[in-house]
Amino acid sequence: MRKLFLFFFLQALFFTAISQIKKAPDRLDGDGPWSQLILRGATVVNGTGAPPVGPVDIIIEQNRIVAIRNVGYPGMAIKEISRPKLKEGGKEIDCSGMYILPGFIDMHGHIGGTEQGTPAEYVFKLWMAHGITTIRDPSCGNGLDWVLEHKQKSLANKITAPRIFAYTAFGQGAKTSISTPELAIDWVRENAKKGADGIKFFGAAPSIMDAALRENKKLGLRSCMHHAQMDVARWNVVNSAEAGLTSMEHWYGLPEALLENNTIQDYPLNYNYSNEQHRFEEAGKLWKQAAKQGSEKWNAVMKRLLDLDFTLDPTFNIYEANRDLHKTRRLEWHDEYTLPSLWKFYEPNRQSHGSYWFNWGTEQEVQWKENYRIWMSFINEYKNRGGRVTTGSDNGFIYQTYGFGYIRELELLREAGFHPLEVIRSATLHSAQALGVDKEIGSIEVGKLADLVVVDANPLENLQYLYGTGAVYLNEKNEVTRKGGVKYTVKDGIVYDAKKLFADVKTMVDEAKKQGGQIKQPGVK
Repeated sequence: MRKLFLFFFLQALFFTAISQIKKAPDRLDGDGPWSQLILRGATVVNGTGAPPVGPVDIIIEQNRIVAIRNVGYPGMAIKEISRPKLKEGGKEIDCSGMYILPGFIDMHGHIGGTEQGTPAEYVFKLWMAHGITTIRDPSCGNGLDWVLEHKQKSLANKITAPRIFAYTAFGQGAKTSISTPELAIDWVRENAKKGADGIKFFGAAPSIMDAALRENKKLGLRSCMHHAQMDVARWNVVNSAEAGLTSMEHWYGLPEALLENNTIQDYPLNYNYSNEQHRFEEAGKLWKQAAKQGSEKWNAVMKRLLDLDFTLDPTFNIYEANRDLHKTRRLEWHDEYTLPSLWKFYEPNRQSHGSYWFNWGTEQEVQWKENYRIWMSFINEYKNRGGRVTTGSDNGFIYQTYGFGYIRELELLREAGFHPLEVIRSATLHSAQALGVDKEIGSIEVGKLADLVVVDANPLENLQYLYGTGAVYLNEKNEVTRKGGVKYTVKDGIVYDAKKLFADVKTMVDEAKKQGGQIKQPGVK
């Protein structure tokens, strides 16, 4: 199995062929598009931060929202005479009592991996079933050509998949290591010519980082970065933002920019970055080494990032097992929706990236809980001071399964202090702004594309209604039921039955189990 340690990721790209997962099959799902589609009687959360409004009818023609009509008042019967008429050949769906939101955007969506054994259909259907209609693939781990092929097929709706933005790993496909600013500039130009939407960086010498970022910005492309520990001591988030980086991923590089009493993370002297328990255990202590909230250094770093209109993409969910391994490992959807091969990848393993549970317990979790508290404080304050915060999942690692982990990201933004409407805005409009496509997607407004999420419960009251499994609910008959789960995902005016997509995923998992795969707890015979 090829190592996935991020420090070695680029070397693998330079000198080995990229392993590719099974391609997505031709689309057999979804109804439409129609000459006209009307979603009737819903309550709309439009993604701009505006409060819910309804009942409204949303009229879609040629994949564009052409009208949003108020058709009555809550608690009163709708007068049919006031409703827009359905044109011949059109389709209408009764959405009474339902909520409609803009399609969600996953800003950190890896499209599976051979190590995880996750075919594209599995990943795409889990995303679409959770209302995710757009993803940014950071690194293009299946190869840029593979990703661009699926991007075009998705745009043409030849496959069941979200819209795809391809951010190539810096140096991917290079014949030799990029060792000079000139080589960096040449690679950036070639990457743009190949059709990439941007670049994902992990780190490099400052002169190389500076040259690559500035050239990429000059070409009009965007970028993101995981500030890996192997280079962060000489190039942190502020350096990246000043050179033109669009967004930072996770949180690496941010506390390092906030260090006051030292210039390097306080590593134990037996630390080894290739030992992932070392790496993640010590990362959980880093925010406590940073400047205190409200201090001069804290405010100066935050102001500089705000002035640069910089985007933070925290991916809270992907590290949550660090603060409660037992809970994350026992999430209810693992049994039916996590492929056995993916489960095996999650288990303790000295080689698989993010499978570092060699000896993880109370002491590590306590450190990570404090780490989250400070990290969330920075993110929430950044949002409150006008900064852009987006939603990314980084799923397929660390017991976070595609789609489910994304919804958990929304919950964790809520925990950080975001109002539910701010959470939805981060997942939609703010993410679209970070991608530079907010004129087309990201909110429910006339003229925008018809990427929508239809839920038969109010997700503002309980974000868990967005999980594919829904949320436990005791009804008026004292019966334990499930409430919520996305009902329809609309992309390009095509209506997908989210429940059917989930059923397809379950079938894939069931078939894998028949071939001998298992979901059992680590160390249990």
